[in-house]
Amino acid sequence: MDMLTVSDIQVAAPAIGGLQAAVGNTPLLPLERIGADLPAGVQVFAKAEWFNPGGSIKDRPALSILRAALAEGALAGGKRLLDSTSGNMGISYATFGAALGVPVTLALPAIASPERISILRALGAELILTDPLEGSDGAILVARRLAAEHPERYYYARQYENPANWQAHYLTTGPEIVQQTGGCVTHFVAGLGTTGTLTGVGRYLKAYNPHIQLAAVQPDGPFHGLEGLKHLPTALKPGIFDETIPDRTLEVSTEEAYAMVRRLARQEGLFVGISAGAAAVAALKLAQELESGLVVTVFPDAGYKYLSDKDLWQAD
Repeated sequence: MDMLTVSDIQVAAPAIGGLQAAVGNTPLLPLERIGADLPAGVQVFAKAEWFNPGGSIKDRPALSILRAALAEGALAGGKRLLDSTSGNMGISYATFGAALGVPVTLALPAIASPERISILRALGAELILTDPLEGSDGAILVARRLAAEHPERYYYARQYENPANWQAHYLTTGPEIVQQTGGCVTHFVAGLGTTGTLTGVGRYLKAYNPHIQLAAVQPDGPFHGLEGLKHLPTALKPGIFDETIPDRTLEVSTEEAYAMVRRLARQEGLFVGISAGAAAVAALKLAQELESGLVVTVFPDAGYKYLSDKDLWQAD
């Protein structure tokens, strides 16, 4: 496989346009310094998803879900969009809800970073803070209860079960990766949260080239600090997850991910969030096993929403 140079990769920001038009077409960035010790025929790239207007990869499924609900009339009569979130999906719902005139109610673990809570309140979302010890699964259960008790008030978006979630990545993220790499991608690595990214991108890439290998990333245990990611063996399994899609699953510790976040900032100039650190750890582990290949992963968001986490930014 021919090596790609930086000039071969599309790094332009999204075209200027309306808020919805600005979703997607995020830059694909080479990890040059932290990948300097990889075999000569191996490269690692990451999609910089914080270029989306809401600041994360969740803009893609949130907009897809909202568009589908509006088209179906599910939000008619002043219904509120209701869902559970660990933060980023909620910010995306609130961003596009404000732009489209859709009121938003979110069940959010109280352990979510104060930055995320402040952003959600600034965007006008109604927040229901749930038991911090129950994490994202506890927020899901609260949202389910509210939807059952008040069907006349809420449209329950069900991001973990809604096919519009993975379809957003099938229609946008997957094609972008193929186009931006000139079809040379050999491996794709993505974290497991709602599982929409891996499911949608994975289905697209396997249809494009069944030899492309797909790797899922999850925390190494049920008690972890990888916000936005799930340890699926011990969590509520998302309804959209297709277990046949990943060729392998890589586990990452909280400590590894935190160290990588700091390394990306200080060696690559990439100020990213915790799940991006986990994705980079897994992508490099996989890349180190290869003799040749082009590994692509996604960096879901930037680091701004994690500044209050003192453990994350402590000096090495």
